[in-house]
Amino acid sequence: MNKWIGAAFAMSMVVACGPTELPRSAAPEEEPVTWVIESSLSEPPIFIIAHRGASGERPEHTMEAYRLAIVQGADFIEPDLVMTKDGVLIARHDRFLSTTTDVADRPEFADRKKRKWVNGLPKDDWWAEDFTLAEIKTLWARQPRPARGTHYDDQFRIPTFAEVIALAKEAGVGIYPETKAPSAHLEQGLDMEAALLAALRKARWDGAGAPVYVQSFEPEILQSLNEKIELPLVQLLYGVPGLHGERPNIPLSDVTTYADGVGVQKTLVVNKAGKATDFVSAAHGAGLFVHVWTVRDDEPAPDGVPVEEELERLYALGIDGVFADYPATAVATRDAVLIP
Repeated sequence: MNKWIGAAFAMSMVVACGPTELPRSAAPEEEPVTWVIESSLSEPPIFIIAHRGASGERPEHTMEAYRLAIVQGADFIEPDLVMTKDGVLIARHDRFLSTTTDVADRPEFADRKKRKWVNGLPKDDWWAEDFTLAEIKTLWARQPRPARGTHYDDQFRIPTFAEVIALAKEAGVGIYPETKAPSAHLEQGLDMEAALLAALRKARWDGAGAPVYVQSFEPEILQSLNEKIELPLVQLLYGVPGLHGERPNIPLSDVTTYADGVGVQKTLVVNKAGKATDFVSAAHGAGLFVHVWTVRDDEPAPDGVPVEEELERLYALGIDGVFADYPATAVATRDAVLIP
């Protein structure tokens, strides 16, 4: 393990460099980015992580969603990663493409629809790993939550991970990639871990102090990465039934053997009745930082409180970061709480 052990980090960029795009070959040599890092389990800031970009206001995982999040003050932009047939990492929440692109309306790809399995259930869809990057780049991104409005549909393309890294470097923010279904990719002959390491090393963002967190629901990839990179690793956790309410699906005592923090479903921190649990103190006591997912302006907390109150409550419990679909709200609420 490494690395930035601690829950909150005061981070200021000293040097930021990098082109607006990273070509897939013949990339020029770059000077590494230098960051000044201080860590603490009790001091601000609380990181605001733009969940799929500013996904409440733009189609998720598009450059436009990431750019808006940066303008709104997010500390990190979060690209979920899947892979193309030719082994390129792209930013999509799911391997299947129908919910976030126009693929179903493209007659030239009609024969690509096939049945695969997701979480033990069959699903008929179009799958990123059956498309080359060139084909993926012909698709348009769409808003998967129609209630948010579809007026930005079919305007933006799907970015590669390299393009997201280049944007973050240019803007002076961090990245928070999630490896999506790495075991399923491996079954398709695609090594997500190797592709991730290659991309980070090419960007010179693979060493201690780089503004990068790597997250996954699958512990196996984090356990492997723990032996290979000096970056903070984040085990994503969700609640499962326990004797006294929800408990995390993986015990914290296991997580501490390979990860530096947890990205946790918010009902493990404040339960559905609005009562605080002891999760944050337990995680901090184990030396793990706590980043909470997901707060949305247009999705009330389980107990119905307004989003600002939900955020204030989480901040008061000592969390170290929050994933937000509307970064502007999370930033404004944080600043109102933390700045006298």
